[in-house]
Amino acid sequence: ENQIATITLNRPEVHNAFDETVIAEMTKAFAQAGEDKNIRAVILRGSGKSFSAGGDLNWMRRVADYSHEQNVADAMGLGTLLKTINFLPKPTIALVHGSAFGGGVGLTACCDIAIAEEGAQFCLSEVKIGLIPSIIAPYVMAAIGERNARRYFLTAEKFDAQTAHRIGLVHEVAPKGRLDTVAEEIISALWEGAPSAQARGKKLILDIAKHKIDDGLIKLTSERIAEARASSEGKEGLSA
Repeated sequence: ENQIATITLNRPEVHNAFDETVIAEMTKAFAQAGEDKNIRAVILRGSGKSFSAGGDLNWMRRVADYSHEQNVADAMGLGTLLKTINFLPKPTIALVHGSAFGGGVGLTACCDIAIAEEGAQFCLSEVKIGLIPSIIAPYVMAAIGERNARRYFLTAEKFDAQTAHRIGLVHEVAPKGRLDTVAEEIISALWEGAPSAQARGKKLILDIAKHKIDDGLIKLTSERIAEARASSEGKEGLSA
């Protein structure tokens, strides 16, 4: 609708916990949205009372009995989903309400922009059941930093939307019932930008994050701006 694709986790009876089937469907949906020229942005949200409780416990109990090779192959499915979201060439927006636990925090961190409704609760809960937030770790650490990860990965404390905002997991906290209103304001800002330039800008961020400032980085950024200037969008924008 209005060049926005909305992907909704729709297992409200289990707080939108995901298993291998949901992961495969989400990966396909995000990939299709990324390739569709009629789509400019993608929203991720959950139905019912929660955003996502993370991995479905029945799924994780089942795969615990797999061989090592089968277990790795299964885990790669979630890894592929998170990578697909993180590197999607279009702006992605997570609208978080209720609870975002475990992998739900990972999904939030993979999106370019995250908005949490007041009252939302977050938790990196894996250590409480003898696991670790391994596959989501690169994305969550990119959002909250190593220092905060050292606390929340180890304590599995619940934290609220305001704390999520303070540590960098979410960009905005929306008043209760106004999640979509705040999203619309951010989408309006996105619409002021050129879509190819936004894709180039996102790739630039991901390519240079944590990169030391050296001659190679200066050359890369110089080449990127040269490409942008010569693009049809760049020429049109500069002329305007």
